[in-house]
Amino acid sequence: MKHFDAKLHVKGKSVFTADIPVPEGTLYAAVFVSPCAHGNILELDTAKALASPGVVRVVTAEQIPGENEIGNIVMDEPLLAENTVHFTGEPVAVVLAETRLQAYNAVKLISMTVQELHPVTDPREAARLGDFIVPPRTFSCGDTKKAFDECSYVVEGTAESGGQEHLYLETQSTLCVPQEGGALHITSSTQSPSYVQKIAARVLGIPIHLIQVDVLRLGGAFGGKEDQATPWAVMAALGSHLTGRPVKLVLTRHEDLVNTGKRHPYSYDYKIGLDSQGKILAWKVDYYQNSGAVSDLSTAILERSLFHSTGSYFIPNVVATGYCCRTNLAPNTAFRGFGGPQAMFVMEAAIHKAAMETGIPVETIQRINLLKPGNTFPYGMEYTANEARSSWKLAERFAKTDQKRSAIIEFNSSSRYMKKGISMMPVCFGISFTTTFLNQASALVHVYTDGSVGISTGAVEMGQGVNSRIRQVVSEVFSIPVEQTRVESTNTSRTANTSPTAASSAADMNGNAALAACREIKGRLLKTAAAELGCAQDKLNLRNSSVWNGTTRTDLTWNQLVTKAYMSRTDLSSHAHYATPGIYFDKTTEKGKPFAYHVAGTAVTEVTVDCLLGTYRIDRVSIVHHGGKQLNSLLDRGQVEGALLQGIGWVTMEQLDWNTENGRLLADSLATYKVPDINFAPDVDIVFAEGEVLPDGVGLKGSKAIGEPPFMYGIGAWFAIASAMKSYRPDISFDYVAPMTPERLLMTLTAGNKS
Repeated sequence: MKHFDAKLHVKGKSVFTADIPVPEGTLYAAVFVSPCAHGNILELDTAKALASPGVVRVVTAEQIPGENEIGNIVMDEPLLAENTVHFTGEPVAVVLAETRLQAYNAVKLISMTVQELHPVTDPREAARLGDFIVPPRTFSCGDTKKAFDECSYVVEGTAESGGQEHLYLETQSTLCVPQEGGALHITSSTQSPSYVQKIAARVLGIPIHLIQVDVLRLGGAFGGKEDQATPWAVMAALGSHLTGRPVKLVLTRHEDLVNTGKRHPYSYDYKIGLDSQGKILAWKVDYYQNSGAVSDLSTAILERSLFHSTGSYFIPNVVATGYCCRTNLAPNTAFRGFGGPQAMFVMEAAIHKAAMETGIPVETIQRINLLKPGNTFPYGMEYTANEARSSWKLAERFAKTDQKRSAIIEFNSSSRYMKKGISMMPVCFGISFTTTFLNQASALVHVYTDGSVGISTGAVEMGQGVNSRIRQVVSEVFSIPVEQTRVESTNTSRTANTSPTAASSAADMNGNAALAACREIKGRLLKTAAAELGCAQDKLNLRNSSVWNGTTRTDLTWNQLVTKAYMSRTDLSSHAHYATPGIYFDKTTEKGKPFAYHVAGTAVTEVTVDCLLGTYRIDRVSIVHHGGKQLNSLLDRGQVEGALLQGIGWVTMEQLDWNTENGRLLADSLATYKVPDINFAPDVDIVFAEGEVLPDGVGLKGSKAIGEPPFMYGIGAWFAIASAMKSYRPDISFDYVAPMTPERLLMTLTAGNKS
């Protein structure tokens, strides 16, 4: 099975939002944003901009006909700033002009006088000031105070993990076209069509049914278009609503880098307690999340960190507390892993430090604490699989870790400056939205009279291949070639009240909804076939584009059956709804079963470090991944490899820095923000193991989600590099800070080194 968009992408024929031909009379939007991180607006002068050539209108907060509020979880985010600005890049005014150049020229003519206030960019400073988006939240189990008293070893420390730029190929883009009766058609590069629809209606003060949002595909997203596509789409809708003309808004790369949020940087305090053998008895961790200026999805992301506070390990006594710290940065947002990577990084950092202080090998502490069936998480859910432990054992055999460790010791003993390192990174990641009501999806399936099939779901194709999976299961139900199926664009008029394409759940939920719709149509078709053939319906099935009676192929083909069903006035369309079964969570007790299942696996990472220059190479990553029954091995492999490299980038080279005086992003171009390229990519070996058998209706036909879990395998690169550094300087003291850039590596190796 191929990714069906691949040929279009290679030929340059794939249509994205910015490629859509615009209607006659389209206006182009450019956005004036705050030049400072925090301050009171004293004066906003748009007169010169309004008088400049080609400008039709300059829209400010006062002209919003509905509510100036685009918050989704916490109502704290204006579409356009009114009296105060809270981050550099906050939208203040929208210029609408006849050409894009005229719009950008006019933006330069807007002047704003601001009484600047002290900006806060550090989450710990925000915590000291008590500036939290929501009150702190704690997950706990057992008795940590008593457990720490009984531990043979107690290790405390701090850690930091940085942000990460999504760097999707397609920047934030939207085109809004007015329709008759005051309706609007919005084409948006969003992961959340229904959010755009709902919030546009709120801002414009019109009913939701007057807004239609359509998404053909995205040029990447990684979470950066879950909530943050919304303001740009709504600005275009506002301009179209006020002028009665189409409006197009496409951010430049620089605007996208500066004005949008990133993965949340975290600062951590931790305390870990172990017995004499390395068994973890107690774990206490505080997460200081740099949320940015407004909530966005920060509260949900912090919640996911709390859910994954123990990583792949069973710890009987836990207190994990999360703080959503409001700072004067662009609102940080969803990113692949959604808070899970941050929790797993500090967990591995604590284990690494404990190993250094106790002398117990890191891999020993990891191995003996891995989850096993019957263990419970701090939030009360039972772990039922054996995949955490089985993937570890398989990875040891697959990667030949014992042999490699011996070879590394031999190499390092004979090499003065070049040192090798190795690490193992276990991953256990829960699949479902942690907000229970979001775990629902619907699908609309049409069988046309020529036997072709059209499918509409709420899933958004953004390169992950979700539409390929859905087409595959539809073709299997009807037993027809996949080329006879087509997935339509994601459209709020065909599939209403959609959940975001996020949380690695789109294929599971939308695929199961499509499956249910197809099975309904199949039942009707087989009823028609039974009447036509004069036999019992329960003996009939579809196979190889024909009707079969038991093991005998009949003369009735798929196309003939569809024609006869239509002629007998049988409904060839079906709408179906799917809700993930068996999940719930009580936020008053912080206990429940929030996930349909867990995905587990283990990565073995090998690196070589040049300790003289501070550079490194990620040589090889060997992965055992429990993915259930694979539907599409090519897509699965692509998702694992892509997520892995993105994870490696997060902990090695992708460094975001801000000017603490004015909150301005310093890594604001592709010259100053570095991501892994093909030359940096390691050799990757992957073994897919089935493992746990999922109940019917959980997962998609026995497969497990693949989008987010492999990202966390990349964390192993940090600790493999640390292993090599330790070989060079056995006395080294680590600051557990990610990313481990070459500069940081070199400074760490030379700190306090008198030689």
